[in-house]
Amino acid sequence: MDIVFSDRHRDHDPQSFVVRGQIAAAQEVPERGRILHDAVAAAGFPLCEPQAHGLAPIARVHTPEYLDFLIHGHERRRALPGAGPEIIANAYPGRHMSARPDGVVGQAGYHMADGACPLGAGTWNAAEAAADVALSAADRLLDGATAAFALCRPPGHHAFRDMAGGFCFLNNVAIAAEHLLPRFGRAAILDFDVHHGNGTQGIFYERDDVFFASIHADPINYYPWFAGYAGERGTGAGLGYNLNLPMPPGTGDDGFVAGVESLLAAIGRFDPNVLLVSAGFDAQENDPLGVFKVTTDGFRRIGETIGAFARAHELPGLLVQEGGYVCAELGDNLVAFLKGFEG
Repeated sequence: MDIVFSDRHRDHDPQSFVVRGQIAAAQEVPERGRILHDAVAAAGFPLCEPQAHGLAPIARVHTPEYLDFLIHGHERRRALPGAGPEIIANAYPGRHMSARPDGVVGQAGYHMADGACPLGAGTWNAAEAAADVALSAADRLLDGATAAFALCRPPGHHAFRDMAGGFCFLNNVAIAAEHLLPRFGRAAILDFDVHHGNGTQGIFYERDDVFFASIHADPINYYPWFAGYAGERGTGAGLGYNLNLPMPPGTGDDGFVAGVESLLAAIGRFDPNVLLVSAGFDAQENDPLGVFKVTTDGFRRIGETIGAFARAHELPGLLVQEGGYVCAELGDNLVAFLKGFEG
């Protein structure tokens, strides 16, 4: 299996984020990329550089106003008096007032869902590279490969069409899905991060050509709080094409694998032509941001389950890196998952 990776991820080097009402040291840091890269390289997986795809495939998913903010926002903010090194929003539109302001300070609140997506001088360069990683891995499937892994950083599944959130700026898996749909017609996205993929859900919520299924921690007391509930089934043409499986804190290997199996059964009934996987390793028992108890062997089992399903249904599989933060097991989790997927 080819693994696509870009060193440009290091240009996004956030220093802080807001969590539980406090400013804390950033968790989505370049060290994540180094650990994941070194682990797959040591395991002997072939690594390749992405090809540049330009803005067009990104603009199929994200709005022009949002892309303008990501590309130029930091420079505009730095030109104002008293600017800090990063943009973190300090005001957000409420449910009853949602105008998009002209100034970059107001636009930060309009285009950021929370305080966990600081926009720095190199953020756009890294985010664009992550999208190219996902697109280049998707190209492998278009060229006939049965599977490829996009080692994306920053991750993407919390990014909406016009809004960053939860460490995510561009929705890599959604961009890859749009890239694949002209060839494959019907796609399914399986998301097994500890956090619900609210951005991906939002992007495809009214669509019937993409089935989105997510297993994650119950959002009633956990990020992203406002989405990820079992009753969210899609709307309009997309009604019935969205499936959420919120799980209680403390869920371990057996419960998590069983949940993945149930989501795959629903995906099988949808009968897609290509499978995309948002792979998050923050369900690990020692992850600094997680609440689950999945072990490294559990990720091997998850990979085996998804890989066996893809082979049984003759589905090309695009695997896309999402969460999973710095802990001793991070690299081992990824390698165990990939080897399990390959069978």
